Amino acid sequence: MISQAQFDKEIQMIIANAIREDVGDGDHSSLACIPSSAVGKAKLLVKDTGIIAGVDFALEVFKYVDESLEIEVLIKDGEKVNHGDVVLYVSGSSLSILKAERLVLNAMQRMSAIATKTAHYVDLLKGTETKILDTRKTTPGIRAIEKWAVKIGGGENHRFALYDMIMLKDNHIDFAGGVAQAIKQTKEYLKANNKDLKIIVEARDLKEIEEIIQFDGIHRVLIDNFNYEDTKKAVALIGDKAGTESSGGINEETLRKYAECGVQYISSGALTHSVYNLDLSLKAID
Repeated sequence: MISQAQFDKEIQMIIANAIREDVGDGDHSSLACIPSSAVGKAKLLVKDTGIIAGVDFALEVFKYVDESLEIEVLIKDGEKVNHGDVVLYVSGSSLSILKAERLVLNAMQRMSAIATKTAHYVDLLKGTETKILDTRKTTPGIRAIEKWAVKIGGGENHRFALYDMIMLKDNHIDFAGGVAQAIKQTKEYLKANNKDLKIIVEARDLKEIEEIIQFDGIHRVLIDNFNYEDTKKAVALIGDKAGTESSGGINEETLRKYAECGVQYISSGALTHSVYNLDLSLKAID
């Protein structure tokens, strides 16, 4: 996984690019009718039910826009919220509040939706040893905040990107000439380039699993699109030779049944690519 310093850098780049995209050469709607000396106060209002996420991100946005803005946080990341709850108050320059408003809302609405869905999946897995993972099926340019939201919801992060873990999937295996050849070439590549990256290998059937477990040093086997019975067989075959992860079309109806097959992890792209934003708004107050 990426370091905290790398992650923090990603967050700052997201904020800088989003403000550039939204503000351009100025928020002319606000500049046209609000004096530069005007000060105000606004509340972040919840109009939905779920898990709030993105509060700490919002603090970074407000800081980036105007370090003099004062924030009073009432509800922290990861807490349950209901319609009518106030998450935070922000006060200071009216122009600064308006400049930050849309980025704060867009990010928090999406992050809260992801955290809410993740928390639901985590709840479905209670009583099992299985943990839920996200994937790289994220919105281009804002992966860091979406994976942050998964963590807030109680899930775990898979690899961040292509550079921080080796993951040999079906296309890699086919282009390399088979499972064994893909693994051999990967190990040679890591050694030649003096890289220490964990290796995950996808298996499409039990035969491929038998090939994978002939190799030492495999971090995890991705048991992809298996039925329940074959998943149980796969877990038994792998034993303690590698970690186990199920994936492929698993939803809230099937999630627990796959967990009960004994896999350590279940990865779900739906955590980040199939969510409906939590309804939030920023309202000026007297």
